[in-house]
Amino acid sequence: MSFPAELEVPVVDGADLSDVPVQRRLAGSEVVFTGRVWDVVREEVELPDGKTVVRDLQRHPGAVTVLALDGEENVLFIRQYRHPVRRELWELPAGLLDVDGEAPLLAAQRELAEEADLVASDWAVVADWFNSPGGSSEANRIYLARGLSAVPEADRHVREDEEKDLVPVRVPLAQAARAVLEGRLTNPGTVIGVLALQAALAQGPAVLRPADVPWPTGLSTPAR
Repeated sequence: MSFPAELEVPVVDGADLSDVPVQRRLAGSEVVFTGRVWDVVREEVELPDGKTVVRDLQRHPGAVTVLALDGEENVLFIRQYRHPVRRELWELPAGLLDVDGEAPLLAAQRELAEEADLVASDWAVVADWFNSPGGSSEANRIYLARGLSAVPEADRHVREDEEKDLVPVRVPLAQAARAVLEGRLTNPGTVIGVLALQAALAQGPAVLRPADVPWPTGLSTPAR
């Protein structure tokens, strides 16, 4: 069946689709809550017709996620308790961009070492996304890490709090994708990373971007 002609929705070349940064005038901005990791900001934003609307948003430092893939195309997952959703989720190693001056790639390498006791020789970008753009500035990037080797035991990070109980497993990529599609894996980094990597590998590794490409859509990490 074709698309209903009366809706007059044009078909465009996918090569023309690209999100673009836009700076609309702020009539006001105030921090209404200061948290340990992120703040809540209330802003009055001017619309194109001159009217203004008030929006509350989470000002977030951004985060990185690592999809570590071994030579047999097994994905490394860690199980971690997430209190807001009252669940233990199977996740990819990930962490905040909360170290001043640390580049996103270095943050990803640090998180892989701290959460999985691994280093990787080959890095690429799988996908970028905004975690909840209607209410948060959080940008996230998933890196593909290959050429894995263990961090020497004497140099391993001492994990604390929820991270003390991390449980690592390896799962074939195809089986992980099936678990996502069946709704058994729900962490956003897991969902996006697994499905995006499967799509990328089907097209060939050349489709992946270099690990040092600029941060998503030119967005700088919001200052606290």
